[in-house]
Amino acid sequence: VQLQASGGGLVQAGGSLRISCAASGRTFSMMTMGWFRQAPGKEREFVAGIRWNGGSTYYADSVKGRFTISRDNAKNTMYLQMNSLKLEDTAVYYCAAAILGSGASDTRFDFWGQGTLVTVSS
Repeated sequence: VQLQASGGGLVQAGGSLRISCAASGRTFSMMTMGWFRQAPGKEREFVAGIRWNGGSTYYADSVKGRFTISRDNAKNTMYLQMNSLKLEDTAVYYCAAAILGSGASDTRFDFWGQGTLVTVSS
């Protein structure tokens, strides 16, 4: 499966942004999806995950209550709505797909897209 993340940009602290991940090449609707991020000088970290049918979602503690992951299987697209953005949310955000798994942080993701940069300014 090919994944293409988009929608990143510059936003002020406290603002909102929605990023998207378009998928092609495999049955998107059957795959578990997730978002990860990597800040400068830091390791990549799990942000959120969603089961193939959207029935279950998972979040890192750092974004819980502020970020919402969703998917539209008819459009082969996944989203991450980010609200109340903080400076520490600045990172390159990556989308990923898994053949198996719930979407929780211990899911083994098999396919990765290129990242989209989100920069939060003060």
